[in-house]
Amino acid sequence: MAVPQEQLASGAIDVHGPVSAAHAAILTPAALGFVADLHRRFDGERRRLLEARRERQARYDAGELPDFRADTAALRDGDWRVAPIPAALQDRRVEITGPVDRKMIINALNSGAKVFMADFEDSSAPTLANQLDGQVNLRDAVAGAIDYTSPEGKRYQVAADPAVLVVRPRGWHLPEKHFTVAGQPLAGALLDFGLFAFHNARALQARDRGPYFYLPKLQSMEEAALWDAVMAHAEAALGLPRGCMKVTVLIETLPAAFQMDEILHALRERAVGLNCGRWDYIFSYLKTLRAHRDRLLPERGQVQMTVPFLKAYSELLIKTCHRRGAFAMGGMAAQIPIKGDEAANAAALAKVRADKLREVTAGHDGTWVAHPALVPVARDIFDAHMPTPNQLHVLREDVTVSRDELLRPCAGSISRAGFDNNVEVALRYTAAWLDGLGCVPIHHLMEDAATAEIARAQLWQWLHHADAPAPGTPAGEALEFPDHAPIDLALFDQALAAHTHRLRGSDHPGAARADEAAALLSSLTHADQLGDFLTLPAYAQLA
Repeated sequence: MAVPQEQLASGAIDVHGPVSAAHAAILTPAALGFVADLHRRFDGERRRLLEARRERQARYDAGELPDFRADTAALRDGDWRVAPIPAALQDRRVEITGPVDRKMIINALNSGAKVFMADFEDSSAPTLANQLDGQVNLRDAVAGAIDYTSPEGKRYQVAADPAVLVVRPRGWHLPEKHFTVAGQPLAGALLDFGLFAFHNARALQARDRGPYFYLPKLQSMEEAALWDAVMAHAEAALGLPRGCMKVTVLIETLPAAFQMDEILHALRERAVGLNCGRWDYIFSYLKTLRAHRDRLLPERGQVQMTVPFLKAYSELLIKTCHRRGAFAMGGMAAQIPIKGDEAANAAALAKVRADKLREVTAGHDGTWVAHPALVPVARDIFDAHMPTPNQLHVLREDVTVSRDELLRPCAGSISRAGFDNNVEVALRYTAAWLDGLGCVPIHHLMEDAATAEIARAQLWQWLHHADAPAPGTPAGEALEFPDHAPIDLALFDQALAAHTHRLRGSDHPGAARADEAAALLSSLTHADQLGDFLTLPAYAQLA
């Protein structure tokens, strides 16, 4: 039953869309007033920083390349460390991530992982119901009152010793159209953070559990400093000790890779680590260098963390973090169990083990998985090779990374199967997202917005730079399939039509939105410039 809008009146925020009684308990006048205060104080600076992003990207499009900042050289050379890390976060060897769905929250907290990252961002489609249900679910989890009964009657409850909760709000770039102040949309980041902090921060702080956050999509130290200011203000407004809100920052944009020290320094009172957000990082590499015809990448299955530019990025992150007393978290294993095919499942698990072995032996302090069944797989690797709670003692002083090493594309090829897979993943994920799902299993991989963005960006890159050198080949060799067939928009249109027809007649998530997704993907792929984010134009079509 929808709650009348006048019952939600805070004198500050207008709510657009149906709100249930459960949601109204989250959207109290006091909570909305708290969020409105964050908007008034900080949204102007957020918008200024987004404009700085656009100006920076225009310089990259004109030929400039990302680099380490000259004006912060003294900071990078300085001898400083982040604040001490809380006991609850000293051992983070396996972290599980997932959307803020009620059943997912319970299963993740019970998974045996050290940390659960509850995600309002890449694995959630931000419908009004999804975002508010997520807030209700997390409030109940923090209060120890969360349970769930499936349609089949199976009951789910949180067991003893659950994972530590860490929340990821949306990135600075994402708007929230369902909440406006004087007709202006709120920032999704401020809404997600503000509602969660207002309802849960005091309870978590009283139990020495933070609150803790993962911060996505940052591009600069100034964007990190804005989060620090937001949290400092929230702590004061809620009567919390300064610095009790702790953060881990995802280094998942190419510009941020050149400012790891600076980002840690801007958040030094509350930063506990950086994370290799590998999938978004690959997407950001493609997007940032979209106008550079000599920076093409091969199909995404070949762009593994062992290729030189990604190896350099991960090792620089480890060295930077450990020098500053912060944790260096590894990236996501996207594989999910393959039922009914023991050989294929064994091969998938072998890939997970190899990836986690690479991370722990390089010096990472922990890693991510997307499925509860992978928690023991990753944990066994870290237990065997990391007997200590973390690896802050592994300083990696042998690592020296230059700008060119971070920017050098890897060699590889583009097969018909790889091209076709990108079309299918981009289409199916977009359709599911429009239907309210932000995390979708496709061909035994858990696809989220980041992996769909790689697929979309690669298609644009290959099609609009078809006369550029193939990845890893000398200049003058045109981009083509191994059988010398051309890669062109006619081929894309044909593949998109075929996959749209198949999706429309299937029982896959988003089948009912297949045509809308296809139209959006076609528009983005045919455009003269690679769009910044798939989810921005898609948001206009989301309920």
